Amino acid sequence: MSGGRKIRVLATKPGLDGHDRGIKVVASALMDAGMEVIYTGLRQTPRQIVEAAIQEDVDVIAMSILSGAHDYLFPKVMELMREKNIQDILVLGGGIIPDEDISALKSCGIAEIFGPGTDTRDIVKYIEAHVIRERS
Repeated sequence: MSGGRKIRVLATKPGLDGHDRGIKVVASALMDAGMEVIYTGLRQTPRQIVEAAIQEDVDVIAMSILSGAHDYLFPKVMELMREKNIQDILVLGGGIIPDEDISALKSCGIAEIFGPGTDTRDIVKYIEAHVIRERS
């Protein structure tokens, strides 16, 4: 965001998933690209994620999950965002998510899903291209 504030990203691990290496790699790549990253840590509830996003005034929520609960946790985050009338935060998912689940996640409002092996430069490019610029 040239001339404006840095893109702010909330990086988070919803649910009981205790594997955080992937989200830490992504968070590091986003920081290297000049974004401000707030990492919530492990085992966050959907409500904690949405509240943190509001409190931190983020442009992006980046969730990573390996536990298989993406089909409940990701839509729950989107439901809570709709309840609070939040429409200007880009929400991304990542982790071990079967291809057959991706369309349902996107239909509930997750903008994009990034699986294992995704080049972090592609995530950076996606965020830079899709963050709502009026917030800067």
